[in-house]
Amino acid sequence: MGKKTVRDIEVKGKRALVRVDFNVPLADGQVADDTRIRAALPTIQYLLEQGAAVILMSHLGRPKGQVREELRMDPVARWLSELVGREVVKLDDCVGKEVESTAANLEPGQVVLLENLRFHPEEEENDLDFAQHLASLADVYVNDAFGTAHRAHASTAGVPQYLPSVSGFLMERELKVLGSVLTNPIRPFVGILGGAKVSGKIGVIRNLLSRVDVFLLGGGMANTFLKAQGREVGQSLVEDESLPVARQIMEEAGGKLVLPVDVVVADAFAADAKAKTVSVQQVPAKWRILDVGPETLSLFEEKLASAKTVIWNGPMGVFEFPSFAAGTFTLARILTETQATTIVGGGDSIAALQQAGLLDRMSHVSTGGGASLELLEGKTLPGVAALEDKEEDVEGG
Repeated sequence: MGKKTVRDIEVKGKRALVRVDFNVPLADGQVADDTRIRAALPTIQYLLEQGAAVILMSHLGRPKGQVREELRMDPVARWLSELVGREVVKLDDCVGKEVESTAANLEPGQVVLLENLRFHPEEEENDLDFAQHLASLADVYVNDAFGTAHRAHASTAGVPQYLPSVSGFLMERELKVLGSVLTNPIRPFVGILGGAKVSGKIGVIRNLLSRVDVFLLGGGMANTFLKAQGREVGQSLVEDESLPVARQIMEEAGGKLVLPVDVVVADAFAADAKAKTVSVQQVPAKWRILDVGPETLSLFEEKLASAKTVIWNGPMGVFEFPSFAAGTFTLARILTETQATTIVGGGDSIAALQQAGLLDRMSHVSTGGGASLELLEGKTLPGVAALEDKEEDVEGG
């Protein structure tokens, strides 16, 4: 059953408290990357067009319950004012008398941005008193912060206990795209996982294995599987404690799981390290695997050729070092040449796509790293569960 969205409620003349994900990088007091801010614009614009007053709230960085001057929301408010073409008033706190007074006197079409939620420890503690204070500022609650939906915080799980609660357009799209991948993917369906560690993605691998037709593994996590096969991986990153579960997964996977057949190895973990390409059977004892090799990429390309749905999370190698970026960048290019719906998640994958200039060539780029992984693992996200369900259409009486 889907969740209600801003389209399903009357917002004219009401104050809408909107949880957004404005956790953006700052540099010299300016927003350095406004991707997350732009992602929330359709919901903000819709509410304004419908005659609502908009109260935005977000966290920024990890202040750990303390006021940190460099993590105030002022640069975000300034940049958002430019994007929406009207003044966005930044308040000096997110609760308290002054905030309540400002919220009570808002007119339709006005926008305010509350101060960093995580300046208050009560936010991450999901303190219901704190949540009630936030809720008292508005008439309705809208969650458009998919990136924090896996956190049971006051602004995501607490506030909906006190207000009519619906999703914004970004949240709606994320749930629709990722949900359809899990429940009704167009086949053949290929999963691709990379990144450093397998331990954080065991649940995702297990949940996706039963759903995909093919599963491609690369990145540091593949080393653990190669070692579990009895291969020599030299000084490569390996999670020895995950070897038993890797063996178990390979047994369960049958022929679905595809591992690298050749790799790029280096004599040190450094951008200027000596590098060479070798078969996975010939990794030198003192070297380390830092990328997948060309034969692996050809094999992956073959597996992706007929794909209709692809989900990718995690780079194939240490793409931050140019010598070890080819695997990730080539895979990205291969995806752009398929006929598949391509869904990408995870901060490193997105950063790599940006570097390769291919981000806008993907069908869907998920804004929530941890949230998308937990959803793909089959977990219930607290920030989603707290929203109101759509009423099911009853046909034929």
